[in-house]
Amino acid sequence: MARTDLLGRLADLSEDAIQRLSDAPGAERILAAMNTTRDRLDELQKRVRGLEELEQRLTALERKVDKLGKGSAPASGSRKTASTKSSGTTRAKKS
Repeated sequence: MARTDLLGRLADLSEDAIQRLSDAPGAERILAAMNTTRDRLDELQKRVRGLEELEQRLTALERKVDKLGKGSAPASGSRKTASTKSSGTTRAKKS
């Protein structure tokens, strides 16, 4: 019961504070900025949710690629020569 009274008092105080702020000079600009910020945060939150979905899809695709790579791995000799060639050209450029 005491908790309900406390929450009611807090709600009343916050309403009074908002009322006083709206009467202050320049309050319209502040409120407009706050509303714009809220809208931008909502948009950002939606984008982040989309990124999470993309990360999940990427993880699933990486697993599939790993499985496919293990099943049909190319000869190890051809893979080594490719890495040797790239490191050899890098060394030649540095000299």
